[in-house]
Amino acid sequence: MKKSLIPAVVLCLLQSAFCWASESSDWLINPKPYASNIQISDDSSVVVLENGLARREIVTKPGAATVSLKNLVSEEEFIRATAPEGKLTINGKAYSIGGLTGQPVQNYLKPDWIASSKPADSPWTFESARIEPVAKPFDWKKHPEWMGQDYDWPPKGKRVVLTFQPTKPELPKVEIHYEIYDGIPAFCKWIVVTNTTDKEMIVDSFTVEFLKLVEQASHVDGILPFTVQNIYVVSDYAYGCMLPTLENCRAGRFTSDPGYVTQVNYLKQEICLLECSPELGPAQRLQPGETFETYRIYELLFDSTDRQRRSLSVARLYRTLAPWTNENPLMFHKTTANPEQIREGIEQCKATGFEMIIMSFGSGFNLESKDPKYRAVYKQLADEARNAGLALGGYSLTASRNAGTREDNVHNPSPRYHCGPCLGSAWGKDYHNTLKTFMAEAGFQVFENDGPYPGDFCEATNHPGHRNKSDSIWVQWKAQADLYKFCRTNGIYVNQPDGYFFSGGNKTGMGYRETNWSLPRAEQLIIERQNIYDGTWDKTCSMGWMFVPLTQYHGGGAAATIEPLREHLPHYDGRFANLIGAGVQACYRGPRLYDAPETLAVVKKWVDFYKAHRQVLDADFIHLRRADGRDWDGWLKVNPQAKEKGLAFFYNPLTEPIERTISVPLYYTGLTDKATAAVNGLNPQTVPLDAQCNAKMTITIPAEGYVWVLFTE
Repeated sequence: MKKSLIPAVVLCLLQSAFCWASESSDWLINPKPYASNIQISDDSSVVVLENGLARREIVTKPGAATVSLKNLVSEEEFIRATAPEGKLTINGKAYSIGGLTGQPVQNYLKPDWIASSKPADSPWTFESARIEPVAKPFDWKKHPEWMGQDYDWPPKGKRVVLTFQPTKPELPKVEIHYEIYDGIPAFCKWIVVTNTTDKEMIVDSFTVEFLKLVEQASHVDGILPFTVQNIYVVSDYAYGCMLPTLENCRAGRFTSDPGYVTQVNYLKQEICLLECSPELGPAQRLQPGETFETYRIYELLFDSTDRQRRSLSVARLYRTLAPWTNENPLMFHKTTANPEQIREGIEQCKATGFEMIIMSFGSGFNLESKDPKYRAVYKQLADEARNAGLALGGYSLTASRNAGTREDNVHNPSPRYHCGPCLGSAWGKDYHNTLKTFMAEAGFQVFENDGPYPGDFCEATNHPGHRNKSDSIWVQWKAQADLYKFCRTNGIYVNQPDGYFFSGGNKTGMGYRETNWSLPRAEQLIIERQNIYDGTWDKTCSMGWMFVPLTQYHGGGAAATIEPLREHLPHYDGRFANLIGAGVQACYRGPRLYDAPETLAVVKKWVDFYKAHRQVLDADFIHLRRADGRDWDGWLKVNPQAKEKGLAFFYNPLTEPIERTISVPLYYTGLTDKATAAVNGLNPQTVPLDAQCNAKMTITIPAEGYVWVLFTE
């Protein structure tokens, strides 16, 4: 049976790529030409951040305001009207930082309107602008052995700091920090407040960013609830969800702008305003001379509406600005913490080439122990693992549990998980300190934190870490973020089912339903590929873990279980083909990785394959066809900077072999005119590429099997 099949998503990608093919250099293929630059006019009245991909222009006179935010590739302007550069509520009073008035309509912004504007009412005056190098907010102890390639930290780029002095003696000095980075159309912004008075002050709330954006739709009456924006906004203030775009509603949100009276929507509800402020607090008290720093907002300007290109752009953002997320070790979740069985796990990992052992949930390991003898046992095991080239660490549950006493729980009528400790309580502070000291003493190199701080407020007034409800969220988030920064500084890998990526977290769940692992094994294979395909639109392959329960999990009996492993080698092989073929690591959870020489051979085959092709497998993900159980499915991994430019996997869920002619989109490999293709790594042949950089190939995929194709120059 022969069938020509070019999926719609591929056609959309090809159309986008065709437009880019005429460009001299696509930043997603070669970012090197796009160096960041900051220009300040002689009188400091105009500040411009630019890198050839994006541009932000800020005027400081007569008032401070962003007057242009532009993607230089698509020529799209994002600003339709000016707004203050930030907002602060100090001691109960709200103030704007900068701002302009006098714009006659807010549909667009003419240059002469900027020149004729007047300063908005603000108690701060612009004082100066200075350029600084980008500095790292915390240290990263790298594990290059877990990455396909090295990444810069801090990222290459430039920073400009605008200083504002108060006109009222009771107010603080304010600095607004902006960064732009090499090779990506992205910016970062945050505010630093310094109490220059002789009295205590309270930073009740703040707004880091306030942009009046060009609307992305034209709704005369109704409003679509999820209007797609051409700007992607994330933050280090993220918690309570595995999907970054949902988590970051904690830090910023797209809303309507009632002041936009000339918009098309009669109810003035069009989504066209970006406001980045916390939902509650922070209510932080500053003594004279003390400094407070807001969270950081990262803004990525898309140059296309194509879903694949936007996905690659988001991946580049994380690879550049949270580069530890590129660490991607092979993880064995050991279901027992018995020292002798841990030693057996070390031997199995050493034999197969696995890189990490995590004493999993339910293993009996207690990371909260303060017993020196208990800690010494696991320090010895960590030393043995390190001598074998492995990382060892363990699991701890944070949020969905009770603290030591009811008083130390969050005082909240409806906590996220029905109960939960307050990280600002005495128990919470001791808990984090215990985790840090145990990991440091033992020399652990991995921390699996289940249920991190999910965003619960706490109304207690007697917890030592916070005063009341108003500051409780900020205090608890900061405590959790500081724990992950501690881990990142000390080279401790972090699995956390929340999106603390910009605070040092490595990996969250790719997205799956745990009870699906109780389905028959054949269905698990197909659903697993769906999960990978769907999860990698918003995350890189190394930012999301999958799950391979080797023993029975949530039921299902013998039909669902892989153990005994040697009796289900085709399925075990297929699971590795799914995961390794996508560059996605799973929590292989069970008592052992292999139970016979033939099982060891399967595991070692795939580990060797991954390490041989790590540079391309850890790289960008091109979605070809989603698994549906009806026909082939697959994806393509691409790395235009590597020798191996592309590696495609094609899967066949059917019970008979199939032959398909597939148009493989190689645009993002950087290959043009021709490519060398090796099916299953054998018999490399030259294949021509059409004008859109597609390679048309006829592929035979075995029944319930897979084929991989390596692309080089």
